[in-house]
Amino acid sequence: MTDDIVDRIVEVTPELDALRRRRPVTREQLQASFDALFRPVSVEHVSQAERELVAAFATGLAGEEEATAVFYAARAREADPQRAAVVLAEISGAAVDGPFGAYTELGLQGENTEGERYVPSDAVVAVLGERLAAALAHTHLLVFRPREAAGADLGRLLDAGWSTDGIVTLSQLVSFLAFQQRVVTGLRVLAAAGLARTEISEEEAA
Repeated sequence: MTDDIVDRIVEVTPELDALRRRRPVTREQLQASFDALFRPVSVEHVSQAERELVAAFATGLAGEEEATAVFYAARAREADPQRAAVVLAEISGAAVDGPFGAYTELGLQGENTEGERYVPSDAVVAVLGERLAAALAHTHLLVFRPREAAGADLGRLLDAGWSTDGIVTLSQLVSFLAFQQRVVTGLRVLAAAGLARTEISEEEAA
């Protein structure tokens, strides 16, 4: 079996493996997305360490003990131990209930909700640098209040030293991680409930 990151995170069982094989295209595309983002041909616009640190922060916002978060936290520590310690320490204060935010579209203002916005402190910026600190703030925006994302937010990234290509990669990274985390969570729920074994057994019986 090839190295599949989702399989590694969920500690895949034969039953889960059989279940995933029923959706081979989804499985292959998920792994291909990981490879493109974390084993890229070029790190010109987003360094490997930045990818790992943002991943640890983004996944940790859903729960630091969650399996995907644990996986990326370990990768971040390996890639950049000093900055990883700061990024991981920021998660507990940045993890809030969401999504929330204000709609700009007419007729939707009644659904606006408030929440705590994440702004890295001066001390954090001093250690992480303006570029990574801006990336974490933008990641928090995309995770908790995507409805508020606007041109000004992209401007803050540009001002912090991000290129247009880098911003695109950052957005793709956060989007991918959210999907991967949902897949992992679903598979772990199936495994814990014994549903994967039940589904495979029923299929074999049929």
